[in-house]
Amino acid sequence: MADERSASLSSGWPEIVRQVRARTPARLLVGRAGAAYRTGTQMELREAHAAARDAVRTELDMARDLGADFIERWKLFEVTSRASSKDEYLLRPDLGRAFSDRSREELKRRCLPGQRLQIAIGDGLSMTAVSAQAPQLLPLLCGGAQQRGWHVGQTFVIRHCRVGILNEIGELLQPEVAVLLIGERPGLATAESLSAYLAYRPQRNHSDAHRNLVSNIHARGVRPGEAADRILNLAEKMMKVGASGCQLREELPISPCRSLYQ
Repeated sequence: MADERSASLSSGWPEIVRQVRARTPARLLVGRAGAAYRTGTQMELREAHAAARDAVRTELDMARDLGADFIERWKLFEVTSRASSKDEYLLRPDLGRAFSDRSREELKRRCLPGQRLQIAIGDGLSMTAVSAQAPQLLPLLCGGAQQRGWHVGQTFVIRHCRVGILNEIGELLQPEVAVLLIGERPGLATAESLSAYLAYRPQRNHSDAHRNLVSNIHARGVRPGEAADRILNLAEKMMKVGASGCQLREELPISPCRSLYQ
């Protein structure tokens, strides 16, 4: 509905304005009514704000969010952090960085340690993003890893998850490279943006400086195919140099800028 409203409003705009707006989800050059946004823009903002709130507050439901077929294909199972509720998770970020005692035992029982690549899926601050992106991204990552001859650990899903739980994954399962796919904090542009955090042999005392990140994974940002290539290339580089984080720089291809006037 919002897209239809935007399309109808933009039909009379100059070509240069349409090209600028096509390049960003930001609300630029949307027009005004006096000193305020137009009604259509105001409604879009309220819709986006509601979607962001829902993304943060929605609890993980694997069957609903990922689908029974996807769960069965990848033998996914759920573990939890030490946060016992969504409210506690939001108020106590530290609890989201460690597994519950029961989950630690479950991971030891169901996951083979010492794999080259270990992937986990965390709800983070947007279950909407996980539901939209993970079913596309996980098969690409596992397929690409297998083509490289890497052993991939059993993927699992983490409820009430923070990025720092990568350290516990490293301590428990000792992978060469750990990857956490986690829902980003939603904004007013999209609630479907996923991040992938990577770390080489993560340890309990590691910080953000020891991790690398591929962010903005969604339909209008970094698409799943490109994200999978970047994640796997980063992981391969980590394995070669034996390090991650600020000691490792991602090398992206340089694309020539196209003029708005072309």
